[in-house]
Amino acid sequence: MADKLIIFDTTLRDGEQSPGASMTKDEKLRIARQLERLRVDVIEAGFAAASNGDFEAVKSIADHIKGSTVCSLARANDRDISRAAEALKGAASARIHTFIATSPLHMEKKLRMTPEQVYEQARLAVRFARNLCGDVEFSPEDGYRSDIDFLCRVLEAVIDEGATTINIPDTVGYAVPELYGNFIKTLRERIPNSDKAVWSVHCHNDLGMAVANSLAGVQIGGARQVECTINGLGERAGNCSLEEVVMAVRTRRDYFGLEVGIDTTQIVPASRLVSQITGFVVQPNKAVVGANAFAHASGIHQDGVLKARDTYEIMRAEDVGWTANKIVLGKLSGRNAFKQRLQELGIELESEAEINAAFAKFKELADRKSEIFDEDIIALVGDESVTNEHEHYRLLALSQHSETGERPHAKVVFAAGDREIHGESHGNGPVDASLKAIEAHVQSGAEMLLYSVNAITSGSTESQGEVTIRLQHGGRVVNGVGADPDIVVASAKAYLAALNKLHSKSERVAAQG
Repeated sequence: MADKLIIFDTTLRDGEQSPGASMTKDEKLRIARQLERLRVDVIEAGFAAASNGDFEAVKSIADHIKGSTVCSLARANDRDISRAAEALKGAASARIHTFIATSPLHMEKKLRMTPEQVYEQARLAVRFARNLCGDVEFSPEDGYRSDIDFLCRVLEAVIDEGATTINIPDTVGYAVPELYGNFIKTLRERIPNSDKAVWSVHCHNDLGMAVANSLAGVQIGGARQVECTINGLGERAGNCSLEEVVMAVRTRRDYFGLEVGIDTTQIVPASRLVSQITGFVVQPNKAVVGANAFAHASGIHQDGVLKARDTYEIMRAEDVGWTANKIVLGKLSGRNAFKQRLQELGIELESEAEINAAFAKFKELADRKSEIFDEDIIALVGDESVTNEHEHYRLLALSQHSETGERPHAKVVFAAGDREIHGESHGNGPVDASLKAIEAHVQSGAEMLLYSVNAITSGSTESQGEVTIRLQHGGRVVNGVGADPDIVVASAKAYLAALNKLHSKSERVAAQG
């Protein structure tokens, strides 16, 4: 029987460290439920000690998720570990993931600790965590750049203290596949009790080799857990991509000889959900989940695929969750049909009030757009004005005039708390005019880092446009996402969504790992 490869998803923790990818508790829970449907083995739900918001998100996920192990990150100190254990109390299966840096550079410059102090703190942290949770993972941060003799000593000690998983992070994406794989192999050969723990890999994509390094850690090093994120989401150049690792192991089972428990048909839905919530659009040529991943433009390729699909396709599109844009509902569809479709898409709204609000938005959209697709419903439910009626800023009305040879002009009506605000402005285009009309009254002073438009469904000018706006202010970076058949309206929604996140003043502490 083939070995099992454990899939550890850290989209909600390490993936969230992408500038602007910070998620609300409800958004995290939606993604966690999709990860459970995907059947990932471990969901790293967050860093419970980082903030009250992170604690509540980890707790909510631990209370709701029953099919996957729920994990919280914790620095190697009693406070962090206690906080993680408290957040995980309601989990059917829980794990504490504790870490401390072990590379000479990190110990000297960041921790300002001696190697002996780091050794003792790692050992005592795992002992403390083991008394609170039966499943403890230990990571030596910047492990790949650590002195191997010192690293062996630390890892042997934490396994003795009860660590059940040992993770070797390539924290800065410095590794190359053969060297990284052999590094893990050497650790496992030199550490006497290495067989008492599962070995794990956690690779960053700074040199574009996160997936290759992870697979080398598995094949050469003997690791049996891969830490990854949906769409490769993560700070800097991102993390190892879950969909690429899973499909590489599944497609090349002849080489890897490993089994994964993932329901691959849930990969594309997971990709779309994470993209929609975080505002990080998947590039069209992204492996497995990109819009062009199964498209063939070359005439020779098209001819070959029509005759026998395996001439150019090594995976089936439907195996990873790609389906035709099936029309699911229309303007005559009733509330029960809408509710049933939400369930089929794995969307769980918390209350009848939210379902009613979403249905009202659906009917409004159906009056403007004759064909409603699954993607439209996902985008509609992701609209924060549907799922959170307490947002400070809400778009009420928008009109704009644009004519060749004349400067575009927009009038916007929006709510700010209990006040109704009317604004108008000229701009370089209708979108620019609309956003300036809002900003003239809000006066956020935020810098726009990104403006992106993406069609939710392809092949029709009727498609809804999904706009992502990234703002920066006072050291905070936030994303706002808005969807509407009218791009100008979608843009105003996205801008207000971003302003709402700035207005929330929620503080976050970035974890490391």
